[in-house]
Amino acid sequence: TLLLMNHFSILISSCSSEAIVVCSMGVGNETSVTVFVLQGLSNKSQIQLLLFVAFLVIYLLTLTGNLLIMLIICTDSHLQTPMYFFLGHLSFLDAFYSSVIVPKLLENLLSKVKAISFHGCFTQIFLVIFSGATEACLLSVMAYDRFRAVCHPLLYMVAMNRRVCTGLVGASWALGISASLMNTLLLAQQHFCGPNLVHSFACELPPVLLLACSNPYSSIVSTLATMVVLGFGTFVPLLGSYSRIIMTALGINSATGRSKIFSTCSSHVLVVTIFYGSGFLRYMTPASGSALEQVVSLQYSVVTPLLNPFIYSLRNKEVKAALRRVLAREPRMIL
Repeated sequence: TLLLMNHFSILISSCSSEAIVVCSMGVGNETSVTVFVLQGLSNKSQIQLLLFVAFLVIYLLTLTGNLLIMLIICTDSHLQTPMYFFLGHLSFLDAFYSSVIVPKLLENLLSKVKAISFHGCFTQIFLVIFSGATEACLLSVMAYDRFRAVCHPLLYMVAMNRRVCTGLVGASWALGISASLMNTLLLAQQHFCGPNLVHSFACELPPVLLLACSNPYSSIVSTLATMVVLGFGTFVPLLGSYSRIIMTALGINSATGRSKIFSTCSSHVLVVTIFYGSGFLRYMTPASGSALEQVVSLQYSVVTPLLNPFIYSLRNKEVKAALRRVLAREPRMIL
């Protein structure tokens, strides 16, 4: 197996027409990569099979959990509030993001050649950036919503009416699409002449950018600018909102009132910590293809979408009550 893999890598690097087609001749006899090969998580068949079963279970649980959250938010009248309106969109993003990464990961775990087409790779990069940028904006919007609910409760429903909530969600999606489109188009302008081995289990911006044969200055500047704008544009308002919430909570004499505030915000704080922590480790450190990078990528692309619905359902009494009401209605609907 090792000899075959070595032989395959030699064929790829030499752009042999007898192997899988990974190169094409361009202007001036320059070669261009048409297929990328993903490094994957393991080359051992036994480990690949175990990983396939584990990630398949995680993916099914992720879809079930997030779709269930969306279902109870849409059907339960007690959850027709701004906070759960945003949570429904967050659940959709988590299910969508997982579907961008995991199906291709499962396919590669069963394949000897972990190949992805040039256009397929860039489509995955676009969707990954879109999902991450939109979720960052949405988490900031949810923090602002909690700030309004805690610090200005009497004006909360006026300030966070349906039109405002729809506008905030629409702006989050628009910013996510804009950031993704700009970075993907700039990356697509780079010339890729080989090698074509992506040191990751998925097509992500940092490892693919390392494979560019042309000067990646514009893509690097665009990526850094996007991260700075999104970072300051989402994380700073998020910190500001929770600073005001903490100050308000500490100013309340009632221990019950403080406990209620912290209980309401704890789920969101935990999700934010996981999201920004893993994202910072992945995109703010040099890409090297190390085992730690693979673990961090798995954390925010596979594990985090699974954790979010459980965090919100297990730590939220209203969600658990709505889930019990939905489950109680199911036998009646069947009868």
